[in-house]
Amino acid sequence: MKAVILAAGCATRLRPYSDDTPKTLLPVGGVPILRRTITSLLRVGFDQFVIGTGYLEHMVRDAVASWFPGLDVTFVTNPDFRSTNNAYSLLLAREHVEDDGFILLDGDVVFDLGVIEELVERGPDCLAVRSVGEIGLEEVKITADNEDRVLAIGKHVPVRSAMGESIGIELFSASSSRKLFAALDARVRGQNLVNEYYEAAFQQIVDEGVTLYGVDIGSMYATEIDTLEDLMAAEARLSQRPAFDVGVQGVRLAV
Repeated sequence: MKAVILAAGCATRLRPYSDDTPKTLLPVGGVPILRRTITSLLRVGFDQFVIGTGYLEHMVRDAVASWFPGLDVTFVTNPDFRSTNNAYSLLLAREHVEDDGFILLDGDVVFDLGVIEELVERGPDCLAVRSVGEIGLEEVKITADNEDRVLAIGKHVPVRSAMGESIGIELFSASSSRKLFAALDARVRGQNLVNEYYEAAFQQIVDEGVTLYGVDIGSMYATEIDTLEDLMAAEARLSQRPAFDVGVQGVRLAV
């Protein structure tokens, strides 16, 4: 199974921590975010990885090689990471996943393993939604019908009508993958919307008839690390838990 992880941004809101370290390599609870993500995906059965890089990409490549020798991974460079957004980075991965089902993750999400398990059990096409806790104006929110089919997605969705926050983890079928990349191409290349979030393309394919389901993750933990406050809050939360086990059965890992 394939996984796409987007980790190209320079994370200016995390300075000075991100001055010389990509956000995805920042440790939370003693383990770098990206290492947590790949370890969790391997445990669930994902074995092919596409990682979108940009800022300090050599550090990301070196870290992955040291943690997971022999991992089936392709790095896709976004040379314009300073002036584009995640829709652009995702489009660059097109040739590697367009005809396949895949899971998509932002490279700054810290989450419980159960979140991935829940999506895989539900099956494509779906996205993880956090309904527990405070949801603000800046979060990407979704509205859904009474069968959890996504109707609207984006920061513009009113808090009062939202099912919850989309946390940046989505599972697509091969059919939806093709439609998603067609929409991304039309928007990013056709309309030059290079600084757009990929959720705009999600909305387009929903409007065109693709059914995406919101999967409420309940009380499971999932958070994006966008700011210093996010980083400190996640550190405090995870410090109360047992240490994260970076070992994966059947996969050769660095000690």
